[in-house]
Amino acid sequence: MTRFHAPDPFDSRGWRNRSFVVVFGHHTFAGRAFDVGLIVAIMASVAVALADSIAPVHARYGRLFYALEWGFTLMFTAEYLFRLMIVRHPVRYARSFYGVIDLLALLPTYLSLLVPGAHYLAVLRVLRILRIFEVLHLRRYTRATSILLDSLQNSWRKILVFLLAMLAIVTIFGAVIFLVEGPENGFTSIPLSMYWALVSVSTVGFGDLAPATPLGRMVASVLILIGYGIIAVPTGIYTAELATSLRTRRDARTCEACGLVGHEPDAGHCRRCGHALPEAGG
Repeated sequence: MTRFHAPDPFDSRGWRNRSFVVVFGHHTFAGRAFDVGLIVAIMASVAVALADSIAPVHARYGRLFYALEWGFTLMFTAEYLFRLMIVRHPVRYARSFYGVIDLLALLPTYLSLLVPGAHYLAVLRVLRILRIFEVLHLRRYTRATSILLDSLQNSWRKILVFLLAMLAIVTIFGAVIFLVEGPENGFTSIPLSMYWALVSVSTVGFGDLAPATPLGRMVASVLILIGYGIIAVPTGIYTAELATSLRTRRDARTCEACGLVGHEPDAGHCRRCGHALPEAGG
């Protein structure tokens, strides 16, 4: 007796596999065309959101922009659902980096039905053009991004301690300037004074609040000097972790010609003399 089995949609001949090659692949003409078309659509939708925020343009073309925004949103929604349909593990894709970005790109327009103006957050779609790294085969830059993120992850505790110290400084100087200047000079509360202290210690200086008394100006001068002294601290912390990450990412292969140690893991030739390197692990 002949037994018949339902065709596997994920085999090499199934429609899901063929669709997967086009939607997620970057090595075929159809796949590259799909990605380029998607990037063009993303940039067009972001341009619509930017133009719609200009009052005179919105007054004239507001209805057109509204229709275009919903058109882009429905198109991207269909694309997102189609991606979930053609992958073997939809939940895994939905929780991946690109899956989360794809979902965030859809939510603002639907959220605007409840919160007016939320559709302007559709500019989050610009994050989707990160796929261009895959389309243009720039994976080495993706690896560089991984190094940057790893360095940030390794240094976040030190940066957090620094931010807590900054919060303490802002709180103290906010209370001091509130006592020195008072409501008559615009410092009507300690939280507002803390805002002034934050602006001053970061050396931004918007100018909306300024001390009027000699003692208040002296306090401001001290705070600005503190800001200049510590503003480079988080940068130094992150740079140190980045240098450590770069060193650990290099392997220990030694060039037999010039003796240089420390090359990129995927390097085939010495970065100093160009001599062929031994195989990794060899």
